[in-house]
Amino acid sequence: MDGATYRRLYDALATLEDVHRIAHEEHRDEELLMVIHTHRVTRDATRRFYPVQRQVPRLASEWRHGRTLLDIAREWKFPPVLMGQMMLKELGIPRRKVWQVFLSPESAPDRRLRTEVEHLLEADAIYSPKGMEVQRERGKRGEERLARWLERHGVGYRTEKDLRGKYAKTPDALLDDPIYFFGQKITWIESKANFGDDVELRKNLRRQLGPYTEIFGEGAVVYWYGYVDDAASPPGILLWDAETIEGLTPSVQPHSEGTPAVRPSKDPARRPHAEPPPSSRRSTPDARGDGPPP
Repeated sequence: MDGATYRRLYDALATLEDVHRIAHEEHRDEELLMVIHTHRVTRDATRRFYPVQRQVPRLASEWRHGRTLLDIAREWKFPPVLMGQMMLKELGIPRRKVWQVFLSPESAPDRRLRTEVEHLLEADAIYSPKGMEVQRERGKRGEERLARWLERHGVGYRTEKDLRGKYAKTPDALLDDPIYFFGQKITWIESKANFGDDVELRKNLRRQLGPYTEIFGEGAVVYWYGYVDDAASPPGILLWDAETIEGLTPSVQPHSEGTPAVRPSKDPARRPHAEPPPSSRRSTPDARGDGPPP
């Protein structure tokens, strides 16, 4: 996606209603728009969390005088469940019990709070338990899609589960033997059920991708919902989207000069000959998923 289009969509996707409207008006994939909307909401919530938190004692007084939690969240344009969590703590509910109220509204101390928590849950498609589960499932589907691609092409690999405790950080797929794309050796692949804009790329590079290159060498990251066209691949890391990876078959040998190392996947005669070794495993999703920060 070109940068101008992405910035226009990012600015326009302020609410869940905007996601539905733009998907209909522009015939765009609604899940992609939801991913972009999630970027916008979580980043804004992170940026404004402490300024909003400082207002919570005053807002709690407004609630006691009859305002609803959802009205307050909407006035501040803040995720309803996050606002509700801060308010419940201010209203005297122990911190360890606050999330339990959102998991089971019937555990709220009175009928008013139970009703209002139910309204907050209905209004929050990102920070509610249901919204976070949707994001975990999206991450799981991405990892399973990567696993199917590797297994289809006979590429052996180990997952985070296989490698747990052996390295400080582990990618979704550490390859048993390198594969090659346009002459670059790939030793690991990371799955991101997300859209790779500049902010996301910088965050992933700092937290995960950079350390992977230091530990394992060159690799690749798949942003299943795409990335901005002008994004530059970090040193030693290839950027792929769904269309790119599904249209390629890995080469098991470095290509000679003038010979492309990327082969059309629809040519069955050009698939790797080796069967995956016994150590290969299906990708196991990270329980945290690719959801927003808590």
